[in-house]
Amino acid sequence: MHQSFLSYRRKRYLWIALAICAASIAAYWWHTPRSTPNGSTWLGYTLGTIGALLILLLTALGIRKRSYQSRLGTVQGWVSAHVYLGLALIVIVTLHTGFQFGWNIHTVAYVLMMLVIASGLIGISAYLRLPREMSQNRASLTREQMWAELDDLDQRCIRIANGLPGEFRDAATSNRDRTRIGGSPWAVLTASDRSQVLLPAAGGAAVLQLNPDQSRMLDWLGSQLARSSDGERSRTIGELISVISARRVLLKRLRRDAQIRGWLEIWLYAHVPLSLGLLGALIAHVVSVFVYW
Repeated sequence: MHQSFLSYRRKRYLWIALAICAASIAAYWWHTPRSTPNGSTWLGYTLGTIGALLILLLTALGIRKRSYQSRLGTVQGWVSAHVYLGLALIVIVTLHTGFQFGWNIHTVAYVLMMLVIASGLIGISAYLRLPREMSQNRASLTREQMWAELDDLDQRCIRIANGLPGEFRDAATSNRDRTRIGGSPWAVLTASDRSQVLLPAAGGAAVLQLNPDQSRMLDWLGSQLARSSDGERSRTIGELISVISARRVLLKRLRRDAQIRGWLEIWLYAHVPLSLGLLGALIAHVVSVFVYW
């Protein structure tokens, strides 16, 4: 059975993280510094060292994910540790500061750490919810199978339109060629449809029109069907409407699939740069402590 990374080895890293947090809190409660608690006491240095080592360990996940021959644990185990030990940093590093904050590089490092953790929580939420939605949307099909089905529907549309006057073939061809899936990052994340179609207008000239969800194409075919008095022609237009309706459903699924994949990836565009910024701030924090303090 599939096991979530949050439940890896009976939540091993959750218990490790809780144990570290409990020990840190107990040490902070027991510790009685001569002055206000801060990062320069022996406990502050200890917690700071633990926090720094954890940050370095957690950032190594990216390296481990690309080391396919590595025997240093499974990727699922690394991800589980990444999540729980990352959350433990909130307690460890906050106690390291002694709740002393100011306008300095130390606070910058702390804020960056909290932003990294916040972006990571967004990623966890996405990975717990969206893959299930993706599976339901695909209805047991792969992306390649969905694209193959779209290609088959496009070919059927053209074959059917070839049995009608030329304006139908031109409209079906334009509808196929001007269908848009994806585009800009915003279009992907919102699953917006900016498709267009060239359709005959008054006077016979074709006019480029917006065609979201194939709506304009279907409206035009519906009007042609309503005006048709030929039984065979009406049957053929009805068949074309049926195929394009099926095409509309499939296009919605493809856009939703792209949208889900986009949301599964977009949080990394915040998480990774913030993590790199945290590493830089951490180095500056450590250097400033040992050089100037």
